[in-house]
Amino acid sequence: MKKLQLFRHIMVAILIALPSIASAQLNLGRVGQSIGKAAQAATLTDAQMVQYVQEYIQWMDEHNHVLPADDPYVIRLNSLSAGLTSVEGIPLNFKVYNVVDVNAFACADGSIRVFAGLMDIMSDEELLGVIGHEIGHVAHKDSKKAFRQALLTSALLDGVASTGSKAASLTDSQLGSLGEALVGASYSKKQENAADDYGYEFLASHGKNPVAMALSFRKLKELQGENAGGASEKINQLFSSHPDLDKRIRRMEDRARRDGHLE
Repeated sequence: MKKLQLFRHIMVAILIALPSIASAQLNLGRVGQSIGKAAQAATLTDAQMVQYVQEYIQWMDEHNHVLPADDPYVIRLNSLSAGLTSVEGIPLNFKVYNVVDVNAFACADGSIRVFAGLMDIMSDEELLGVIGHEIGHVAHKDSKKAFRQALLTSALLDGVASTGSKAASLTDSQLGSLGEALVGASYSKKQENAADDYGYEFLASHGKNPVAMALSFRKLKELQGENAGGASEKINQLFSSHPDLDKRIRRMEDRARRDGHLE
């Protein structure tokens, strides 16, 4: 997506010059200077983390064009994600942003957001692979760890955990800074491989074709080849955040063959 953020998930948003009916770029809102002390964010409780994740995704939904239920993009996504209701006890919810960025991301609360720009260039199976990967990051709490790290590195809060059990609400500027920090977040090779494996197993256990994982990586590889001339720095960032595409394709295809999903 980039990611696919997912991918980056997390979460690196990219924009490529392809025909699309998506009407805008991802909006991270007004971004001001960081105003707090990052060390204090380390004392966040799980309850406070939940509050901030929910506040962030609500803010993202409000600041980007969320497509309605009767939109063809949403109908397509709902069809693909049918039956994918929860992971490790976390309820999943899906929405489409009508933006031209080629990306998707997942939050620790199970919110998965897919960008119209990504849907424009991916087949149903390729897109399903992206979704499986992002769900893997949620299951392994990578998304939660990335969110906490973004709070630390963007130094958003001043005395965040010193005001009692309820954390202070974030301003638009702080939420924008948090968004930028999450866009720049990346996962380790170990985390990415673990998310691949979980996504494969999750799709298979829910009656979906796990070969979708390999197909999504092949699409990323295709985009990498199209950008061989280095025309877009943002596209190049995508592949630096998702290394070893060839190895990941082989891992998923070899596993699919062993399991009888691929000849």
